[in-house]
Amino acid sequence: MSLFSIIIIIALAFGIIISGLIILKKTAKGFNLTPEQLATIKKRNEELDKEQRKEESKNK
Repeated sequence: MSLFSIIIIIALAFGIIISGLIILKKTAKGFNLTPEQLATIKKRNEELDKEQRKEESKNK
């Protein structure tokens, strides 16, 4: 294989990877959560943090 064809193959591979990432970024959607769902998530996270602190204090 010549150097030119190797460079073309590498350029095509980078192009495919970069275009895939751009398409993925454009199609990504954010979460539209209601205030109730946000409150539930916050409460669950606080409970998990509390349990983790309990376990950490037991392990010391």
